[in-house]
Amino acid sequence: MSEALVATEIPEATAPGVSGARQFWRRLRAQRAAMVAAGVVALLVLVALAAPLLTALEGQDPTTYHPSLVDSARGGVPIGSLGGVSGDHWLGVEPQTGRDLFARLVYGARVSLGVALGATAVQVLLGVVVGVAAALGNRWVDQLLSRVTDIIVAMPLMIMALALLAIVPENFPRPILVALVIGFVAWGTIGKIARAQTLTLKELDYVAAARLSGWGTWRIARRELLPGLAAPVITYAALMVPANISIEASLSFLGVGVKPPTASWGQMLSSANVWYQAAPQYLLLPAAALFVTVLALTVLGDGVRTALDPRAASRLRVGTGRKQEARSDRTGAAEPGPGPAKEATS
Repeated sequence: MSEALVATEIPEATAPGVSGARQFWRRLRAQRAAMVAAGVVALLVLVALAAPLLTALEGQDPTTYHPSLVDSARGGVPIGSLGGVSGDHWLGVEPQTGRDLFARLVYGARVSLGVALGATAVQVLLGVVVGVAAALGNRWVDQLLSRVTDIIVAMPLMIMALALLAIVPENFPRPILVALVIGFVAWGTIGKIARAQTLTLKELDYVAAARLSGWGTWRIARRELLPGLAAPVITYAALMVPANISIEASLSFLGVGVKPPTASWGQMLSSANVWYQAAPQYLLLPAAALFVTVLALTVLGDGVRTALDPRAASRLRVGTGRKQEARSDRTGAAEPGPGPAKEATS
């Protein structure tokens, strides 16, 4: 009988999810700044994926040296105006080496975005697994995993990343290594969020009903608890991506991240720190790319947070469309109940 009851409740349980997705999309569309940021992020991802096609269209690649395009008598300054901008080199060339800056910039987007997304995936996976296991385990398991999480949170991220990257052999693929190191060192906060949310969800009636129906612990976690963790986890993950991009750039700038000749925005900044006067575009281009990417992802993350939790006001003051969002919420709330509205007016 309990199995039949659970089976009959499945369609009712899936309906709020569809409705919740529609409400989330409506609230997100009401925030103009978040939609613009989403467009910028989509464009950056498209550029990163299409890097081989774009460089083939230009006729260049990110690793070929062009010594004839730099003035060796002046220390390797690019020949020509604006750092050697021409029909063959759309954004000029790199000082000393003559490598094409456009090719290195679009290939650097692949590395920077790939490392940030990979590190975020590792953080979410470890944090959710450890947080849910701590909340569902006995007192000793909870204490052990909570103390491990506290240690991870207390660790200085940059120092631990520097130490781990310094001892790994050079032949290990560097972008994958950087993503793994960032992910393994910085999952503690999302682990705490997952544990706290799981402790709240496990006391709700529908979880108790599933337990009385004979479901096992991990089936309850998979079918009942993980959907409830989606909103806080997605919110925090959206805000972790720009932070991970900055961490990758910092590690590459310090010389322990992505190594040459692999193109990375942080590695380009590290090489350009002595050329800001002789070839300013070499410094400004990767810095501008990092700034736009981090800003767009931060605005998009804030929009996702506000759309998932409408009670929390956006931190942005411009372009959030709060009046339009409130109007759409009032319209959606008024649709199912026209009868009580008439009684109130009468």
